Amino acid sequence: CFDEFNRIPIEVLSVVATQVKTILDATIRFADPENRVGEYKTLPAGTPPLKVGDYDFFGQEIGLVPTCGFYITMNPGYAGRTELPENLKALFRSCAMIRPDLAMIMENMLMSEGFVTARPLAIKFNTL
Repeated sequence: CFDEFNRIPIEVLSVVATQVKTILDATIRFADPENRVGEYKTLPAGTPPLKVGDYDFFGQEIGLVPTCGFYITMNPGYAGRTELPENLKALFRSCAMIRPDLAMIMENMLMSEGFVTARPLAIKFNTL
């Protein structure tokens, strides 16, 4: 997980884009068991998290667990933030975040614990 990703200098972002692409290419390649070697051919891809092969990561052999993920957070519009290069944008899906509805979250947490009057309790907790 990369926090405040767009505060990283553009030169470093280009290197990160190449590294992420290498890992994603290996994940796609090893998704098909026919592309794996020896003992990895019979393993399922995904659940439970299992190593499905080794790949070359810029001269270093690294084991791949295909359930790995990359997550970035950005706060665009602030001073000192850089725009992500297009090759890096293409590797991630965007998701806009808004302020969470704490009353609804509290209501669900209370319901999951067995509270019958979860809604009024959640409103009271949220008011505090």
